[in-house]
Amino acid sequence: MYAKYIKRIMDIVLSFISLLILSVPLLLLMLLIKISMGSPVIFCQERIGKDEKPFRMYKLRSMKTAFDEYGVPLPDERRLTSLGKIIRKTSVDELPSLVNILKGDMSFVGPRPLPMNYLPWFTDEERIRHTVRGGLTGLAQIHGRNSASWEERFQYDREYVDNITLMKDLSIILDTVKVVFQRKNIGLRGVDTPVDFHVYRSCLTERELVAIEKKKKVNGNAKEIVNA
Repeated sequence: MYAKYIKRIMDIVLSFISLLILSVPLLLLMLLIKISMGSPVIFCQERIGKDEKPFRMYKLRSMKTAFDEYGVPLPDERRLTSLGKIIRKTSVDELPSLVNILKGDMSFVGPRPLPMNYLPWFTDEERIRHTVRGGLTGLAQIHGRNSASWEERFQYDREYVDNITLMKDLSIILDTVKVVFQRKNIGLRGVDTPVDFHVYRSCLTERELVAIEKKKKVNGNAKEIVNA
């Protein structure tokens, strides 16, 4: 009942109220970004939604546009501005995603929506994370955040999908607030965090991928026996 109906109603009500309360600070932030980095102030990227349907996820821009002599974007650490660092550390870059929650693209709590180009690299077991709406936060975000390995993140995602409850969602939201204020496990992509998922998986051999799939199935069967 909660996962099918109540969760979505709560998402609509809370995202609407949050947008009303945060509208002025959000507009001020957008103005600062416009002054320091120019347009656009909102970063949009196509992400994997529920049932693997694509949607455009909104975030505040935190990096300037800069390319090397060959037209390739410079590394994140060279494009991240002083304002951008503050935006990332405080996680306020996620505020525009409240619009995604209101629209139904996302939920407050769920597996983190990942870029569409990651889709071909998931195992069948990992794709179960896409049977629910992606979240602004989730179990993986409070257990390691950006520092956790990809396999660890997906294990937490599956654990969440298998047991969605009101108490679990409230607990995750409260723990997320603690993690954000403590500024724990925040890192620059590809620098002090795992490399992008599609790059990571493309470097694995077929034998390693099969081993990952088997390990996940064994762990899943073990949990079913324990919960039986």
